[in-house]
Amino acid sequence: MTRTRLFAFALGLCVLLAACNRRPAQPDLPRRATIVFMTDFGTANDAAAICRAVMFNIAPEARITDITHQVTPFSIEEGARFLAGVTPYYPAGTVFLAVIDPGVGTARKAIIVKSKKGQFFVLPDNGLITPVLERDGFDSAHEITNTAWMLEPAVSSTFHGRDIFSPAAAHLAAGWDFALAGPEIGDLVRLRTKVAATTEKGIEGEVIGLDDPFGSLITNISADDFKLLGYALGDKVVVEIDKKPLTLPYLKTFMDVPVGDPLLYVDSRGLMAIALNQGNYSRKFNIVPPASVFMAKKGAPRKGK
Repeated sequence: MTRTRLFAFALGLCVLLAACNRRPAQPDLPRRATIVFMTDFGTANDAAAICRAVMFNIAPEARITDITHQVTPFSIEEGARFLAGVTPYYPAGTVFLAVIDPGVGTARKAIIVKSKKGQFFVLPDNGLITPVLERDGFDSAHEITNTAWMLEPAVSSTFHGRDIFSPAAAHLAAGWDFALAGPEIGDLVRLRTKVAATTEKGIEGEVIGLDDPFGSLITNISADDFKLLGYALGDKVVVEIDKKPLTLPYLKTFMDVPVGDPLLYVDSRGLMAIALNQGNYSRKFNIVPPASVFMAKKGAPRKGK
């Protein structure tokens, strides 16, 4: 072998070895569509499973995950709170299917809403979407009237979760244009948001939910508003629940008090909450939402004094 051929052979071998050692390029795979599912159906019947089967048949590649199926029956406000709490953790393009629908079978609209964050919401037009739109903004909405988006041949009057909402969510996940679902609508039903009121004596709010299964009371008093009352961690706070006064320690976490003792704390969503360490406050004191809450400003005189 001549010197020239030997050089060419060595060069080719180096190129071949370099190619073998190079990591192959990763394919640009499309993201699988995600459907996030929430209802008040419970888990003692087959309703949620039937809805999932409908979606799988239409969009077998979609990922279906759950928020909960234990929303308090007919509680649009609780469902709205859960929906708003979960949506920040999902990307644009996620399809949220939410069926808390006490008006099923009536003139209320079945709709698809797109937020300015680029997420889609398939749900009844009953205010369920309100907190999400107040935070993320409203892009557009369409009523679901196109029967191609529904489960045919017939739609029941009592199970639109199966017959309208689940197929519509699956068609979205399969890539259908939601503008084809039906006419565009602009005016949506909105919930009246319950807002705590600050006075010179303190903050008046409400117990808006329970952190179940633990039974902690969740209020609509934000941590930022509470700070204006002047308390520091470790202070005692005068609280009234349904006008019944009590004094609670303001602490960071449950184990800062003995087992079975109560505390006031900031929950993971930035709201003031009341709990028993390793106990159920709601059950022990028979308090369920809605219940009025008052938190007095630090140093304010007790009522009647």
